[in-house]
Amino acid sequence: MPVNLVAPDPAGLHAVAGVELGTARAGIRKPNRRDLLIVRIGAGATAAGVFTRNRFCAAPVTVCRENLAAAKGAPRALVVNTGCANAGTGPVGLDNARAICAAVAEALGCRADEVLPMSTGVILEHLPVDRVKGGIAPAVADLAPGNWLAAAEAIMTTDTVPKAASRRIMVDGKPVAITGLSKGAGMIRPNMATMLGLVATDAAVAQPLLERWVREAADLSFNRITVDGDTSTNDTLLLVATGASGVTVDAQGAGPQAAAVREAVVAVARELAQAIVRDGEGATKFITITVEKAGGEDEAAAVAYAIAHSPLVKTAFFASDPNLGRILAAVGYAGIDDLDVGRIELYLDDVHVATGGGRHPGYREEDGQRVMKQAEILVRVVLNRGDAATTVWTCDLSHDYVSINADYRS
Repeated sequence: MPVNLVAPDPAGLHAVAGVELGTARAGIRKPNRRDLLIVRIGAGATAAGVFTRNRFCAAPVTVCRENLAAAKGAPRALVVNTGCANAGTGPVGLDNARAICAAVAEALGCRADEVLPMSTGVILEHLPVDRVKGGIAPAVADLAPGNWLAAAEAIMTTDTVPKAASRRIMVDGKPVAITGLSKGAGMIRPNMATMLGLVATDAAVAQPLLERWVREAADLSFNRITVDGDTSTNDTLLLVATGASGVTVDAQGAGPQAAAVREAVVAVARELAQAIVRDGEGATKFITITVEKAGGEDEAAAVAYAIAHSPLVKTAFFASDPNLGRILAAVGYAGIDDLDVGRIELYLDDVHVATGGGRHPGYREEDGQRVMKQAEILVRVVLNRGDAATTVWTCDLSHDYVSINADYRS
């Protein structure tokens, strides 16, 4: 069961003028389920993306990068499939991704290099091109501005809940919508974005500024989550701005209008990223790890991820076992060679666990266990080395995680 996460209310997912979404049941891997999404983007929109740093990146990642550049940051469509990652498929995989882009372009009346592909699913299997092509016409027929929830359902793999988020803000007296979707539950340690994600706004944002915003949004959200420490071959996050609201932000990102839109973009990205952790495969706990007073942000992140990736820490959280020495051990091997353990403070929510290199005199195990039994837990580490801080979100590691991944292809 996901941790304090339910499917979003479609009424709360605001349509973004200039964006239409349509889905189809193409039978890519499993029958009778939505598994193909097409997004039509209005003329004049801008887009930017960040992609996986996994060197074994999938064919659609390569083609998406190429087409985004060829379209000069002004794509007209996205095509997303689940069931097959089209990764580890060599030149054939590239040909298949381009063939799907060409088929979508023909259906929508745009150029093939104006279509951005994304895929998710099983690695080392070829995309069933004929089945995907067969789903294009029904997906195009289904295009509508309000289809955000159905779109989120169409890109799920082991997700148990569709993930979508939305904000509506007023800028210069005009409403601006920011809505996004994402998918992911396992193979989650993004090194750029998430497995798949799209955030769109109907504000007008210059493409160079959008490039900056998508990197910043990823760093403040998807680049601070982990389920299992595995970086996917298919990670893609796209940020689209249609300009259809009539609101134009300053091209340099200056002023309160740009700040308001950027803040809403980051808020949507963060909600989507946290939803991935809440729906982590087999998760029963949502854990926030904050590292404070570090010598630099990279140092803070190294400590936070050492804790978040430790199987011993994660299984202790699953068992509600306050075996908190495991957290200190993770801090110790995080790679800070000159770390003074005598200055570290460790807190579990409001419980002061460790100080001065050892157990806090007032710490009682029953207090630690009280916190460990909660569905949502805060781990706070104070290094006392500087002024930098960061936060990482993760989940526990349960029996179900092993079962889900052992049976993934069944």
